[in-house]
Amino acid sequence: MSDETSKTSADDQPEESGRDPWTQNESVDAKKRQREENAATVGYAHDDAETLAERQRLAQIEMMDRWIGGVLAEQRRSRRWKIFFRFVLVAIVLASLSLSFYSVFQAGVGRAMPAQPHLGVVDVNGVISRDAPANAERIIQGLNRAWEAEHTRAVVVHIDSPGGSPVQSQRIYAEMMRLREAGDKPIIAVIEDIGASGAYYIAAAADEIAASPASLVGSIGVIYAGFGFNEAIDTIGVERRLVTAGENKAFLDPFKPLDEDTVAFWQTVLDSTHQQFIDDVREGRGERLSDGEEIFSGLIWSGEQAMGLGLVDRLDSLESLSRDYLDEVRWENYTPSLDPFDRFTRRFTQTAAQVLGVSTSPSPLAY
Repeated sequence: MSDETSKTSADDQPEESGRDPWTQNESVDAKKRQREENAATVGYAHDDAETLAERQRLAQIEMMDRWIGGVLAEQRRSRRWKIFFRFVLVAIVLASLSLSFYSVFQAGVGRAMPAQPHLGVVDVNGVISRDAPANAERIIQGLNRAWEAEHTRAVVVHIDSPGGSPVQSQRIYAEMMRLREAGDKPIIAVIEDIGASGAYYIAAAADEIAASPASLVGSIGVIYAGFGFNEAIDTIGVERRLVTAGENKAFLDPFKPLDEDTVAFWQTVLDSTHQQFIDDVREGRGERLSDGEEIFSGLIWSGEQAMGLGLVDRLDSLESLSRDYLDEVRWENYTPSLDPFDRFTRRFTQTAAQVLGVSTSPSPLAY
């Protein structure tokens, strides 16, 4: 009885618990749990790899966006600069055309000549050079305009210059002597701060020279200045390549030593040019010059000293001169006006040449 009861209890137990002792025991359950944990672990690792790849993809997209943005910004910046420079170029062209039209209009219209007696002034300012405002063509044009004006009592050459080109000075001197010999009206040179060398050459052609007591007058001489680099070129190891036809064609080459024969020959050129200066000053000044040879030595004097040497005739100013001739201060400037754009380019060229130490004169000689 007890055996049957035990058997019945053992047979009834699986049905009560619903567990299969062969497939659902603790060993099987443990293995199942291990597989589930392993599967979960593998899934987690798989999810991390996908996340990493997604992050890398997003980082690459972000980097590409930044690169494209930088390229677009650079293109916009470049486009803005192009527009700016094109605008500047158009502005310069328009300004040049406007100034040119203005100059042509002014030249065509001309200006009315004063109806009252006056002094006709022509300015000689700055270095006398073909490429400077004080060039022979411009000054001669002003001289003739002042000379031909009906109400001009006297032509005044208003000088404030240290000199310059011998040829330009000689051209102006010759034109002034021509007008002076015509005898229609006096030509007076008025020296301001300085009237030296080539500027005094011009003044010597006037009927009369006036200067302030402190003006600098004289410097009747000729100068040549240069540099020698023959030792420097050997020091830095540079080979000079020069081919000429004529043995003396490159006699003033700065990379060649200056020998005695070259110096002697070049001195004859300077002496000849100096003698031309002396002869013209003597012709213009006549017996008013003193006999002292120091006048032609290249020295420079004050206006007061120059008067004692016969280099100037009176210590006077432009205002006082006008009162002497007209009883009042009245003059008209006949110096041809410079084109504003031309004035700017000339000033820029001269400044650049001064900074670089380059002479703008085509002649190596200077008064």
